[in-house]
Amino acid sequence: MKILIDIGHPAHVHYFKNFISIMQKKGHSFVIVARDKEVTFKLLKSLGIHYFSRGQGSRNIILKIFGMFKIDMMIYRLALRHQPDFFLSFSSEYASHVAAILGKPNIVFNDTEHVQYMKLLCYPFADAIVTPAFFFDALGEKHISFAGYMESCYLQPRYFTPDESVLAKAGLKAGERYVVVRFVSWSANHDVGQRGLSYDYKLKLIKELTRHTRVIITSEGNLPEELLQYKLDIPPEYLHDLLYFADLYIGEGSTTASECSMLGTPNIYINSLYAGNVADQEKNYGLSFRFKTQDNVIEKALELLSTPDLRRVWQDRRKKMLEQQIDVTAFMVWLVEQFPQSVRILKKNPDYQYNFR
Repeated sequence: MKILIDIGHPAHVHYFKNFISIMQKKGHSFVIVARDKEVTFKLLKSLGIHYFSRGQGSRNIILKIFGMFKIDMMIYRLALRHQPDFFLSFSSEYASHVAAILGKPNIVFNDTEHVQYMKLLCYPFADAIVTPAFFFDALGEKHISFAGYMESCYLQPRYFTPDESVLAKAGLKAGERYVVVRFVSWSANHDVGQRGLSYDYKLKLIKELTRHTRVIITSEGNLPEELLQYKLDIPPEYLHDLLYFADLYIGEGSTTASECSMLGTPNIYINSLYAGNVADQEKNYGLSFRFKTQDNVIEKALELLSTPDLRRVWQDRRKKMLEQQIDVTAFMVWLVEQFPQSVRILKKNPDYQYNFR
């Protein structure tokens, strides 16, 4: 089977990388299309995954509409040349359009409830829409839920082993305590009208944290000059190792907060935008703290940093969470290889997914 996957964000590389590796070993092949966003290309190259670029896209809504047709045509021509049998993506309207035109099976994954335009531009063209169980939107007959998170695809222990040597690459000393702070660019469609930390509060936060511990910053956009000295400068494939050994993560990005919960690292998510994965990890496992505004973020951070046995407590909570998850990557492999029979099985018996542990 030849499978076309459209990658629109660095996180999507992680979602599908183990799936790609397993499927290639089973004799399947891939056509990877990728958006030039942040470190997406670097991650794909580090994994030795060949890809076709579909450009950067645009932040302007009018240009986005015209760009959709342009990208649709690019993927359509690519599909005609490479003849994929199956289309797979994390909410790619482009791959979904082309799959529908060519009459090919198309499975769409999603975990982001607030991206409402998917209901118009993507879902109608999908054969199955697959989401984590916490997803609160009901998406009709095509909707399939699984017990886990998208981050489970790459951060479950069978797929991820933390590498302590990364700490030296980041300029950290053995046993040195540190906090990872992440700022987002606020340029995504779902970021319109949302907010996180103000400029002044970012400066205040970093100043206060540095009084107690080492601070490392990752950022989607440009940092204020005052904070450049804290910027992380290691290859992006090492980020999860760095998060695993951190004492705390503080940031505006929900994916990284959820990754920390998967790793058993205490984390604070500051964003007015609801994130189902973080909310589920906070409510059911006590692994995360979500703040709609920046009020009291510093106080919570200092409270966590002074908590005795903090890491042991979070690792125990992580263990409880992992015990309730399926192996999402193994589930994905079965879902695609046995499609459409796999969908019929899950519709009849949703608990069949627990065969993949």
